[in-house]
Amino acid sequence: MASLNRRGFLLTTSAGLGGALGLGALPTSAAAHESLMRQTLDRVVAPEGTTLAEVGTAVGDGYRLLSSGPGWPIEVREDLVAAQSDRDDRRTPLASFVQFTDLHIMDAQSPVRFEYTHPLLGSGAHRPQETLGSIGASALVSRVNALRNGPVTGRPFDFMMTTGDNTDNHEQVELDWLMAILNGGSVTPNTGDSSGYEGVQNCGADLYWHPESDLADRYKTEGGFPLLPGFWAAALAEFQSPGLDIPWYCTVGNHDNTPSGTLPAGTLTESFVGDRKIMFAEGEVAEQAAEAQTEPEQVGELPREIERMDSAGQVEAASIIATITPDERRMPFDPAGFVAAHLDEANTGPGPVGHGFTDANADGVDCFYTFPIAEGVTGISLDTTTLAGLANGSIGKAQYDWLESTLRASSSVYYDLLGRRRTQQVTDELFVLFSHHTSDTMNNPLPDRRRPSEIRFIGEILVAMLKRYPNVLAWVNGHTHHNKVRAHTSAGPERGFWEINTASHIDHPQLARCIEIVDNADGTMSLFTTLLEADSPYQVDHGDFSPAGLASLYRELSVNDLYADPADLGSPADRNVELLVAAHHPAR
Repeated sequence: MASLNRRGFLLTTSAGLGGALGLGALPTSAAAHESLMRQTLDRVVAPEGTTLAEVGTAVGDGYRLLSSGPGWPIEVREDLVAAQSDRDDRRTPLASFVQFTDLHIMDAQSPVRFEYTHPLLGSGAHRPQETLGSIGASALVSRVNALRNGPVTGRPFDFMMTTGDNTDNHEQVELDWLMAILNGGSVTPNTGDSSGYEGVQNCGADLYWHPESDLADRYKTEGGFPLLPGFWAAALAEFQSPGLDIPWYCTVGNHDNTPSGTLPAGTLTESFVGDRKIMFAEGEVAEQAAEAQTEPEQVGELPREIERMDSAGQVEAASIIATITPDERRMPFDPAGFVAAHLDEANTGPGPVGHGFTDANADGVDCFYTFPIAEGVTGISLDTTTLAGLANGSIGKAQYDWLESTLRASSSVYYDLLGRRRTQQVTDELFVLFSHHTSDTMNNPLPDRRRPSEIRFIGEILVAMLKRYPNVLAWVNGHTHHNKVRAHTSAGPERGFWEINTASHIDHPQLARCIEIVDNADGTMSLFTTLLEADSPYQVDHGDFSPAGLASLYRELSVNDLYADPADLGSPADRNVELLVAAHHPAR
């Protein structure tokens, strides 16, 4: 198949099916929804097992259970170019792949977690479902293996890309679990005391859901969470992940590089493998811990006092520090260690060796690379993290220059800084970019100690550069934990591209995304994005502690989390969408 570029301009003829499935809000009537779904299902090859067929829907009042709900139709996005009629009859699939993001494979008993700040910071600090994250991720792997092909075109999946925050505390044990989940193998999601749980969910503080205690904690009193005798033995037990059947690649996220994804790299290193864990804190202790995650320079050692009195003899700050079993496996890895784990032949799994990383990345300084997606299509994995701290990101000048050089080397047409069209005799490639951060969350200018004197660029600058290269189709990312699809428009349709942001798999709605690239043979291309749920039942009995039952409970707990936000689902135009872009077959 010939390579493609996007130099051509489009005819603005009838939108055809795009008009029938246009951008308006999803109709509220059942009949209208059924009509849209019929049109959608007529367009796709294999919707079963995806959100085109059914979606888990919370039902009931108070503590809600999940049940099968109607699928989401395809919304056609014509923000960049108009859709041409009968394009489904002409389309040729070019690539098909899956995005995982924000798995947050987690040591939920880690001494360096700040769960007690969740009343101040929200769900990112503590989640009732977090001990089940590994088995939930394994169920997502099973979903991809069961599907095997893109639901719209039927093209076999070329690969899976995980776009950062693969681990939660960047601990070695979390990285080991990640490798076993994605490559296949045994996972025992427990650290410290091998005979039981040593974390906040059995510490006696009513801040957390205590699944095996009749304590009237706030999750039971405010959210109706259940009492589940035997939960800990089941949640911490060994299980087998099937591993992916397709190659997978990896992009680094802020939680893969820094404590809590916010503190400067190298902070609290001794505490990772220590024997003290703060189970509960209030007053100044909790406030200072929360502040440290937004102002990294404020971080200090873990507090040692149980309580401090003011001059009147009143407690002004209090903490409960428990002694736990230390575990050397909790030692944090650095960027070089992250890359080394991927390059380790024992972790190759379905391949490729290094999962995108090569010896050129081995020192952990430049954790970005290119890889072949399909004939004529190249993937670019970026590192938008900084070791200086804070959750948001940016991009260094060396990486920025490398990215532009990569794009220019395979673009027969590009635009200079003054907007002038330039041409050159090179072979065109289409490009799909991957990063952890979105353009909006690349606003952290703190210098990265790997290149301490280097200037950092924010997302707006990167977007402006990408618009100068018409062969950029899309930028796929995570970090925000919600679904958002954004069109980056430009003066000409061939210079626009799509930014595809997908929700996490740690928080509700716990989704992944399939992306299929097709040539419509009419001057347009389409990117079909379909959201995927894990391969686990929507509902099981609460006494079912089988792997499938625990994966189901993982989803159920997440939808009932006191901080769960339905807005993270995004609008219908952010979910199952067809994204139109300009295309052109260059003369050969």
